[in-house]
Amino acid sequence: MSVFNYITIATALLIVLLVLVQTRGASLGAGLGGGGEVNTTRRGTDKTIFQLTVICGLVFSLSLLLGIIVK
Repeated sequence: MSVFNYITIATALLIVLLVLVQTRGASLGAGLGGGGEVNTTRRGTDKTIFQLTVICGLVFSLSLLLGIIVK
């Protein structure tokens, strides 16, 4: 296995974890049975988790492409 395979697997697992932690239109607590308020902007931890998810998605995509090209 190449290093790109390991990067792909690690980022895939991290994306799954990050997506499960965040919920659409609600804060972190709402995913675990908390309040039902609707926020139009992401703030604090929600914004950070969203940005990490986007970055991990990009790294995942690049590692897949590079793994195919190098092969």
